[in-house]
Amino acid sequence: MMDLLLVNGRYPDFAGGEIVSGNVGIKDGKIAYVGDETPEAAKTIDVKGHVVSPGFIDIHMHEEHFQTEGDKYVIAQMMLEMGVTTAVGGNCGLQNQDLSYFKGAIERLGGSPVNYIMLAGYNQFRYQLGIGRYETANEEQRKEIRKLLKRELDEGAYGVSFGIEYDPGITYDEMLYAAGVNDDPNLLLAAHYRSDCIDNIDSIKEMIRFADEIPMKFQISHLSSCSAMGFMKESLEAINEAMDKNPRLNYDTYPYSAFSTLMGSAVFEDGCFDAWKKDYSDILLTDDPYKNVRCTKEIFEKVREEYPDMLAVAFVMNEDEIAAAIANKYGMVASDAIITNGNGHPRAAGTFPRVLGKYVREEKVLSLVDALRKMTLEPAKVLGLDKKGIIEVGADADLTVFDPDTIIDGATFQDLHIQPEGIDYVFIGGEMAAKGKETINGRLGRFISYK
Repeated sequence: MMDLLLVNGRYPDFAGGEIVSGNVGIKDGKIAYVGDETPEAAKTIDVKGHVVSPGFIDIHMHEEHFQTEGDKYVIAQMMLEMGVTTAVGGNCGLQNQDLSYFKGAIERLGGSPVNYIMLAGYNQFRYQLGIGRYETANEEQRKEIRKLLKRELDEGAYGVSFGIEYDPGITYDEMLYAAGVNDDPNLLLAAHYRSDCIDNIDSIKEMIRFADEIPMKFQISHLSSCSAMGFMKESLEAINEAMDKNPRLNYDTYPYSAFSTLMGSAVFEDGCFDAWKKDYSDILLTDDPYKNVRCTKEIFEKVREEYPDMLAVAFVMNEDEIAAAIANKYGMVASDAIITNGNGHPRAAGTFPRVLGKYVREEKVLSLVDALRKMTLEPAKVLGLDKKGIIEVGADADLTVFDPDTIIDGATFQDLHIQPEGIDYVFIGGEMAAKGKETINGRLGRFISYK
């Protein structure tokens, strides 16, 4: 007998490249039946022709910052509410806490709203050693960072991330040395580019070259905020050509024409507005005492000096290029979600429903099955999660059920706490985690260590 049977649904058949009709049965946390029959089940839910998808896998987000005994989940809760069942933190070289502490916090809190995976953040260890933003690590410092990276990999990190733009002193050779911490081809390395493509695509070419020189998988982080300023076509051509030769390379992208980062970041150094052909007013602040305030020159400089850890949203990208990155034959959908004090960019709460509502249903820039592939199967393959990202017997019963006719993001740049529409259910390990906008059990997920 099945524990649960979802009847009258449709699901993605990635091998056939289509959405097909069928019932999905769950037993002991696994998918135990897929087909037209109705096996006996302890509970049956009629999903009314809606889509039963593998739970969305967010391969690029920024995890919770656990600090006290009273910690609460914020960003992981937003992940769950938009259909994400597995999320990868520690991106852009930024890791909020040592992995042992992070895992301990999840255990202390009795699980998490989603399954968590972590990368080891290279930049974070530079900061621990007191290496300046524009300094290159010396030989001894590189050795020490490599020891710290190895510690995190031994603790279960899935790989290493770099934030080259955030610390311009990071050289290509420094990155290669760090990559030498391990030669396991199944590990994942990811990088936030050296600079956005305001003059040329050298940053993209540097990462393609890096991917060719290492044995591990490599991911170009949030291509949208790198190339959607007039260079997306050229960037995609270079990436597609490289991926045709090197399947270990990939990229992620998010569906918004504005990026978000800390006001104290090197991203906002002198000359950025001239390069973007934008103005101070294109920067929206997200936290008190300037929450939802557009910058002037005076406000911009004041916040840079006095509130460097405040998140800002920069409206500097072109919408047609965002769509091109999403619709490209390669690439994965990811949120790049980052939250401080409960505030930030709406991508943290709306990325996946936005792709399915705006880019699939409304603008038809890609098909439903292709969008789901970029949200589930492709990131599962990159992460080596062979039991996730598919609707097949034996796969993990991490599922997101949604109405393709109504699904859409709700979060706005003024209020990112508006939940999306059209998501019926979210299951993690066969257990119901959300029903509509109601969270059923916020402690279902676990930390997934690298095998």
